[in-house]
This record gives sequence, structure tokens and C-alpha cells, in this order.
Amino acid sequence: MKFRYYICDVFTETRFGGNQLAVLPEAAGLSTEQMQEIAREFNFSETTFVFPAKAGHTRHVRIFTPVREIPFAGHPNVGTAFVLASAGEFGQIKSSLTVTFEEESGLVSIAICESGGKVASCELTAPQSLSFGKALPVELVAAAISIDPKEIVTKTHGPQVASVGLPFIFVELRDRSVLQRSRINMSGFEALAAQDVMPDVYLYVRSLDEFDIRARMFAPMSGVPEDPATGSANCALGGLLAHYSQDSNGSFKWRIAQGVELGRPSTLIARAEKKDGVVKTTRIGGAAVLVSEGVIYLD
Repeated sequence: MKFRYYICDVFTETRFGGNQLAVLPEAAGLSTEQMQEIAREFNFSETTFVFPAKAGHTRHVRIFTPVREIPFAGHPNVGTAFVLASAGEFGQIKSSLTVTFEEESGLVSIAICESGGKVASCELTAPQSLSFGKALPVELVAAAISIDPKEIVTKTHGPQVASVGLPFIFVELRDRSVLQRSRINMSGFEALAAQDVMPDVYLYVRSLDEFDIRARMFAPMSGVPEDPATGSANCALGGLLAHYSQDSNGSFKWRIAQGVELGRPSTLIARAEKKDGVVKTTRIGGAAVLVSEGVIYLD
């Protein structure tokens, strides 16, 4: 058997920037074990496998890191929509088109925008409402990322688990210099895991340059030492910041930089809608670019 794949870079307009993604657009016939092996072979943050829809929507999509399957992720959805649209799977796109992927976490709606005959950007709406998990001790989180506890900002929130389909520990840092020198301390991540949380740690600082937020994400226990662009985390961050905003109603938007420290700069646009003090929707979007395509052979 052979299966076609595409590789694209997501949340960038420039090849070899952003976050790498492998997409298998016709994965029917692959077992779960084979999909995990293929994801490990690519060794990207995630690989997606596309199947015919089960419940009448556009496609059914499964997402794998090098070590496990996950229920939802941001750049895999944006990149998969980009690849399928670019390959003509959705027919001719006139200005815009919305598709819906069926995933373990729920239905993921993705708006695809066209410009000049090409896919210009894709924006997903998170499949779940913003939810909160554990608050974690500052000292424990600081040890995991090799910084002083005093360099973690707690004015808006302390280290906090939040999710719109995939949970992360959200940590605000004092300034960009702290963000740049943060490093993984595996014993510290193991201590976080002992708190009965998935220790995928999203770090951010508020920025006053061309970006509103600068971020990094470490997930060594998910097989991703550092992610160049984490759509699901940035989507949840938009919800988190909107939640803590003093405005009870409104539309919020942030331009976010990630992946700079890895040499794979990424640009993500997060949006959130809040009504009567409750965050109603969260979205994340950006551009993508095709890098290569090929065939995987299986016995």
C-alpha cells in the first residue's frame, strides 16, 4: 500500500518558518498503530490523518504527536484545511469557504480565505468553550522552566491550566529576556506531571512591538521539546485574557509571535468574543505554505 502525504509550514508565509505539519489526505486503511509509527517517522509536533466524514460533515481528522494521539490541536487543523483546499479537495473557493472537521474533541469549524486564486489564510473556531483546570504553585512551575519564581507574573493569573479542547499550563513571565532564557528541566516537568496534569507549558509575555504577545511552548513529555507555533494554546490564551478583561462584552484580538527562539518565526492571530461576562467563542488563524509532497510505502 502507498499513501500520499503533503508537508506544509503553518502560521507563516515563508517556507522553513512556522510549524511543520505532515498531512495524509486519504488515510483510510491505516491502523492506529501505523498512524503512530508514521507520526514518529516524520517527528513533527503533529501529523494529521484525514478520513471520510462519519457524521455528515466535511472530513474526519485524527491528530498524532510523535508519542500519542491528541483530541485537538491548532496548527494541524489550519494546515490540514490549507492542504486540502490547495489540492482542490473542496472545489473552487470564491473569496471564502467554511469546512467542518470531526475530531475527538468535537466539531472544528475552519474558515478558509482565498486571494488571487490561492488560499491566503485559515481560521478555526475552537471545538470547546474555555475551561479551567488546576492552579499550580509558582515555585513548581519556575523549577520546570529553569527560572526564578519572582520572574513569573501573577497579577492577572498565576500558573493555571486552561483549555479550549487541549489543556495547557499558562504562565505569564516578567519580560522577553526571561522568556528567551527559559529552559526545560525534566525533573521539574516530572514534578508537574505528578500533580495529575499534562505538563505542556505555555509561556508568554505582553509585548509592545509589532506583536501583542510573544510566546513559547514546552511539551517534552508529549514528544515535543519546544513547539514553533501552538494554535490550540494561543487560542486558549485569547479566551483566558478575554475572561480576565474588565470588559464584560466585546471582541478581542491579539497578534502573537512564537517560534522565534527556534529560528522558525510564526505569526498567529487569536480572537475571542465575550458577552455578559462569559467568553463565548475563541478563534486562531494564520497563513500556511506548501513545502513538499510525496508517498509513504507500507508492506
